[in-house]
Formats: sequence, C-alpha cells, structure tokens
Amino acid sequence: MGWWQVNADTLAGSRFVISPLAETFASLKALHAGAATHPGERAWLRAHLPAYRKRLAADPVTALLIRSGLGRDWIADFLTPTPYGDETFEDEVARVREASPEDARAHLALSLRGGPLPHELADRDDLPARAAGLLTSVWEESVRPYWDRRRRILEADVVARTAQLSQGGWAAALDALRPGTRWLGGNRLQVNPHEYPPREISGAELLFVPVTPKAGWVSWEDGVRYAVVYPCSGVLADAGARAVVPESLGALLGTARAGVLVLLDSPLSTSQLVAVTGQGLGSVGRHLKVLLDARLVERRRAGRSVLYSRTAAGEVLVTAQRV
Repeated sequence: MGWWQVNADTLAGSRFVISPLAETFASLKALHAGAATHPGERAWLRAHLPAYRKRLAADPVTALLIRSGLGRDWIADFLTPTPYGDETFEDEVARVREASPEDARAHLALSLRGGPLPHELADRDDLPARAAGLLTSVWEESVRPYWDRRRRILEADVVARTAQLSQGGWAAALDALRPGTRWLGGNRLQVNPHEYPPREISGAELLFVPVTPKAGWVSWEDGVRYAVVYPCSGVLADAGARAVVPESLGALLGTARAGVLVLLDSPLSTSQLVAVTGQGLGSVGRHLKVLLDARLVERRRAGRSVLYSRTAAGEVLVTAQRV
C-alpha cells in the first residue's frame, strides 16, 4: 500500500481547498471512461460525451496522450499539478502548459509502467500544450456551465468533513475520505492501496481536495506540498437523488419538511435543497425556519453560501425513525 509519514504539525496545519482544475481533470476522467456512476452523471455524459469523443477522434495525438497519461495505476504527474488553493482555472492550467516537454515525456513513460512511449509521442515537444488545450476545452464546455452549483457542493462537503473532524478526529475523517485512504496510526496516512514506497512529508503542506465525479488521486511537489484528491459525498453529488423519508417521521413533521431534515446528512444551502427536493424556494425557506426554531437544524456560513445541517437533536430524531 502507498502511505505518507505525516507528523502532528503537518496534520494540524492541513487544509481543504477547492480546485477548478482538479474538478476538470476528474470530469475528463469521467468523459474518458464514458460510464456514469449515478443518474445525474448519466445526464451530463449524454450532453457532453459526443463532443468529447468527436474532438479526440479529430486529434489522434492528443487522444493517445490522454490514454497514456491516465495509465492504469498511475496518472502522468504533469496532468495534475498540486493545487495551491484560491486559484482560478486559468492559473492552474497554466502550470500544465508550462511543464517541460522532457518532464511530460518522463511522466507519461511512468504512467505506462516504465514502458517505451508510443512513437507518436516520443519526440514531441507540444505535449504540455496539447494537454492544457484539452483540459481547457473540457472546462469551458463541460464544467464551467455547472461550476457555481458544483462549487456549492464542494463547499458543503468541506463543511461536512470539518464537522466530522471535530467530532471524531483525524482517524474518522480520513477513513471516510475515499476507498484506500485511512489513518494507519504511528503518523502514517495510507493514500491508496497500491504497493508504492512510503514518502516522508512532515514539514510540507498537506491539502485535501474534493471533486464531484467519483474520482481520486494524489499529487505533490516534493518536500513542499502534497494533495489527496477525493470524491465528495452527500446527496448533491447525485443530481438524481431523493430523500427516503421514514413514514413515522413524515407523519410527525409532514413529508416535505421531514424530507428536508433527512437530506441534511451533509450540510446544504437553501438553493441546493430547492434543486434536490423540487420544492419552491419559499416552501424550503419555511421548512428551514420551522426546523431552526425547533433546534433540529443549525446554519453556518461557508464562503458565499449559508449551509444548514442537523443538530444533535435532529440527528437523534432522524436516526430513531430509521431504526
């Protein structure tokens, strides 16, 4: 298994950040796989997969570059520069474009398990520019139109993870991050299930980066910055999801209001609840006011959003009705 040695100061100073480029690369992976992991993604693929495939069919060199760079167990590092946080997509993709051709070819060879590069890529110096061009196309056509909503989902996930951290500590927060990631004890963070040599990262910056597609990877700038990219959780990661309301809870609160309470497994904003429930803004607002007054939910600000989550009393009520 791959693991990192992390001292207490590095872990305490770690932070969650949102990266437009990570979201775009995760979306590129979803497009390349062409298989939806939930109903909301299925609709997105129907809308954007034909154009993606058409672009690659017209550009076989870039198609081969991406196939090689995604690899089987290892992604070519120059495709996934480590996020800094608080960057625009343009800032981030510039680092892909500015990678040296020699590094790009070396990273591609590593993603191909050290095998020789296909001859179509072996002598090309435009590989970073081609990768940046494809990522920019995916961002402009398939991610940016949805970015406001996706960013709210990611912000909600960060709030939920932070709450989980405060309640259960690092072991609970990291064990639930993504398959293959868990706290091993002894200052060891397992980042994937693969048999890679351990890395000593104490003293460096450690970042956790959520994305909405079901994707994950790690990246780093040796000795400076390390990142774990993970798929966010919560009902909004699946645009087709709906709350399952226990009959007894619906009878107690009313089905619509109980549905709002049940959905708050992860913190959500009013607009997110409107999107998921299909109820009007006024109805959702009234339900939230009643739940706030009853101290079954609480609210807190995350960036530009106000997010609602269940209180301990709300959690007890929902959990008891699910039994």
